[in-house]
Amino acid sequence: MTYLKWGIIIGFWLSVGAFFHYTLPQRDVVRIVNTYEERQDLSDWTRLFWSIPDDQSESLVNRDVQFIQAVTPDGEARVYRNEDTGWNWPPYFKFDTANLYTEANDAISTKDAPQWYAVTHYGWRNIYWSVFPNAVGIKAVSGPDASFIPWVNIIILTIFFAIVWAVWVRWRRFRRARIDPVLEDVGGSFADAGDAIAERRGRLSRWLGTWKSKPKR
Repeated sequence: MTYLKWGIIIGFWLSVGAFFHYTLPQRDVVRIVNTYEERQDLSDWTRLFWSIPDDQSESLVNRDVQFIQAVTPDGEARVYRNEDTGWNWPPYFKFDTANLYTEANDAISTKDAPQWYAVTHYGWRNIYWSVFPNAVGIKAVSGPDASFIPWVNIIILTIFFAIVWAVWVRWRRFRRARIDPVLEDVGGSFADAGDAIAERRGRLSRWLGTWKSKPKR
């Protein structure tokens, strides 16, 4: 039972961590090298990795998607999709896909004369399932070593863990005040009942022993 309990707890917190890692904004410092548009098939189980900015998108099996290609200072390739999120989850309320596409085109630079940008995005990249993070904004930075403090992530995670802590503390108080006394009473009742049954069995055994024939001397 202990292994099952810890398995559930670990699985729960891994799911919470994956949820926040996918949803919260991240920033990459990159050099934008190209933008393009490509038609993507939306399969049933990978649809959750694509935005659904309107109700009509739910019935589509494929659609044209804009992409932004970039390279990190270390030379690693980065590919971002550029889709509106609308009023759906996650709540980035992105409606400016066309503007961002224009900004990305204007930000294209070469290796000989690089211009560095911070691309804010959410989501994951998986080359086997054709999953791409969604870019929600780009901003020019001073150079490839630019760094940022993730204030939004810090605030959201602080609020989340504060709520978890408050719920846990109140649950502990409720359990000590209401549940533990009941369990102790039930446990005491079972123990008393067991002692009473054992005593009655002893009396019955002694009474039955009086009916046994005694050995002759």
